[in-house]
Amino acid sequence: MGTASAGGAWWLLNAHGTIQGATGSAGGPAAGGEVARRTLPDLEPARWVWYPSERCLSNTMVLFRREIAMASRPVRASGWILADSRYKLFVNGQRVQFGPAPCDPRSVEIDPVELGHLLVAGPNVIGAQVLYYGFGDGTWPAGKPGFLFRLEIEGADGAVTTLVSDRHWQACLARAWRPGQYKRWYLRALQEEFDSRLYPYGWDTPGYRPGDDWLAAMELDCPPDRPAMCSSYPDYQFEQSGDRDISRVLPRMVPMMRESIVPAAKLTEQHHLRWRRTPQEYFECMTPGAFEAFETGRPVATDAGGGAYRVEPPVGGEAYDGAAMTFEFAEQIVGWPRFTIEAPAGTVVEMLVHEAHEVGGPVLINSHFHAWTRFVCREGVNEFETFDFESLRWLQLHIHGAAGPVLIRDVGVRRRVFPWPHDAVVRVDEPALQRLVDATVNTLDNCAQENLVDGMARERQQYSGDCGHQLHAIYLARGETRLPARYLRTYSDGLTVEGYFLDCWPAYDRLCRVSGRMVNLAYWGPILDHGVGFAFDCLHHLLYTGRRDDIVLPFERLMRFARYLERIRGADGLLPVEGLGVPCVWIDHLGFARQRHKQCAFNLYAAAMLEHAMATLCSALGDAEGHAFVSGFGRALREAAIRRFWSDEHGLFVDNLPWLKEEGEIRLHDRTLATSLLFDQAPRSESAVRALVECPPQMGFSYPANAGWRLWALGKAGRADVILNDLRTRWATMDSVRLNNTLSEDWHAKPDSGQQWSHCPVVPVYILYMSIAGIRPTAPGFTRCDIRPQLADLNRLELVARTVIGDLCFTAAGPPGDRQVAIATPPGCEAHLIVRQGERIDLPPAAGPAPEGHVRYLLPAGRETRVRLKQS
Repeated sequence: MGTASAGGAWWLLNAHGTIQGATGSAGGPAAGGEVARRTLPDLEPARWVWYPSERCLSNTMVLFRREIAMASRPVRASGWILADSRYKLFVNGQRVQFGPAPCDPRSVEIDPVELGHLLVAGPNVIGAQVLYYGFGDGTWPAGKPGFLFRLEIEGADGAVTTLVSDRHWQACLARAWRPGQYKRWYLRALQEEFDSRLYPYGWDTPGYRPGDDWLAAMELDCPPDRPAMCSSYPDYQFEQSGDRDISRVLPRMVPMMRESIVPAAKLTEQHHLRWRRTPQEYFECMTPGAFEAFETGRPVATDAGGGAYRVEPPVGGEAYDGAAMTFEFAEQIVGWPRFTIEAPAGTVVEMLVHEAHEVGGPVLINSHFHAWTRFVCREGVNEFETFDFESLRWLQLHIHGAAGPVLIRDVGVRRRVFPWPHDAVVRVDEPALQRLVDATVNTLDNCAQENLVDGMARERQQYSGDCGHQLHAIYLARGETRLPARYLRTYSDGLTVEGYFLDCWPAYDRLCRVSGRMVNLAYWGPILDHGVGFAFDCLHHLLYTGRRDDIVLPFERLMRFARYLERIRGADGLLPVEGLGVPCVWIDHLGFARQRHKQCAFNLYAAAMLEHAMATLCSALGDAEGHAFVSGFGRALREAAIRRFWSDEHGLFVDNLPWLKEEGEIRLHDRTLATSLLFDQAPRSESAVRALVECPPQMGFSYPANAGWRLWALGKAGRADVILNDLRTRWATMDSVRLNNTLSEDWHAKPDSGQQWSHCPVVPVYILYMSIAGIRPTAPGFTRCDIRPQLADLNRLELVARTVIGDLCFTAAGPPGDRQVAIATPPGCEAHLIVRQGERIDLPPAAGPAPEGHVRYLLPAGRETRVRLKQS
């Protein structure tokens, strides 16, 4: 097996290509946290329950309630809750939590609950509002309806009682949401319409008296330690059922999300609307010309003080069909949009949300995958909040049908963020770069919650490959290991019987596209190169955390994937990128002129995965036979790619070399060149480095989520000057950075469109850690690491790497050639500082390879070292 080159972006292997000292779940520097280690208790005698029925329409909402009398406030009331598809839990009218986390329907996670602080002496009510999607969703591929609950209550006298879901609970078919409501969009299941006139207010409080619309809950014939998918309840939509021998209920691996109320920053726009067609028709069909904006000589809303706005009804026969009020927030956030309205009964409000809107643009901001929710008011005060969360910076209220004055207040969002164990500490002395760093951190908050998704506003799907790079920022800036461990398990659950991964699992998209691809009705299928990237994700997890147990199951599935890749090799010894049947190859969507041009990049990537990531994992897990297979397979792919795509004339890999006579001009891609440099696959490297620096017109350029490859390669080549120039001129100037405090999916995103303004390309933060400060682990659990500072003309950089054995603090200040560097390493970390030969440093040189023209030094563990990098 080849050796990773010291100084490269992938300082992941030691000189022999093996990993030493990986620990299991019981030991080592990172045990994965209490949540990850917790085993599922016996859930008996709890029962899965549902509303008494023989079928359930899509987007059906059911309310469950259980009364319980307490002699005194309990000392403890802890337990578990699970529902298919989503729930909101209430105690005595107070909202408690939302769940569960998106899961494979065969391996669902049950959420912990702690209600001791909410239960009181006397009567109490525990209530759950449960939505069954039915339709496929971006985070829900399939399932069956059901609700499961178990609570242990310990009294002051030490006595313990158990409250479980069973036929003693009451259930109500909540017709405030119409059962069978249509789907919002291909990957969003619920187009929410809520009629507050039909809602049983107070149902979750002790004083409520249920009527005839409340029935005894129906128990389902499904063991409580198996998902609802395993019940015999009829699934008339998909005819699917879970296998009880392989399906399971697991304890939640990550904490519940942290919630906070964020008010809107200001009311930015307001419009009067005249409708030519009904609003209902417009929102259902997007009928062209359904409305027009017009002026009345008076504002739509007047300031009523205290953040409230008064909207008057039509007067004097004046044409007035509706009003639109557009609010904006200081930055893009993820959470539940909410507002309060005091209005006559029957007043209708469509609440629309959007990531990006241009003032003076479209009157209704209804251009982002039908991201609207309809609320119908009861008489008086209505407090509205969406059932599902959204990703937004703009919130619009379209009000119509009011028979009297309307008062709007408390417009805001209940924001949800992962409860990170540490704040991100990344500081630079350039305001534009600091703004870019802050936007990257906010983007990470928006994209990394229970799943690691591409973007919350569109499909919310969990990919490896380009989107898996979030992991570096999560480990380094946030010190979080439970979320990556969960990602490894849930993503690997998407392995198909053929041996490739459903690359955005758990989600409906690829599951649906399998059937579409079979009859040529879908362009994209399951993406093979994301499966390749997943092997690197597993290797990185081992290096950052030291937790071998977390990768055992994913590794077994990756070996099946490697065997699948071997089966599809062509007669030329290469993996194909066309004619694959159901799967496909993505790599990137911007820089390749033709699909066949991706073959070189894909084969170099797969070869690197086999020779570096998989071979190293085989060594770590003691699989000698597997090591021989993946090493030989990877070497064969690399050699075949060189034979077919290496150009001696140009001194680099040419993506269209086999078809050059036909196409007339060479085509390059930054991904191909970066991969060849990072894994030492090219016979020569000078021309590839020059192309990555100069970006000639023949070279395709990756979209943001993949742009880190080029910067990693430039870091290996010692071109930090080019990296910093890229951050300053390409990244920091993004409209999304300036306006939304986020990173967008594309380099140039348009407002009032379907483009994502908060996507997962968190490149700037992990590049500052990995290629500018040059910090990366070289042994599991950060017990050994390299630090290769390359500051170029950056005068100050301060960051903290949150390793599993403690903080590694890095500060560099001063101009090039005379820079002060302070590095504080955690105890137990063998840290190596790598600097240019011309920079004098008062430490003895250390053994080990270093990039050409560099010297390696061993830093003392557990204390701060200050050095002056002064050019000799």
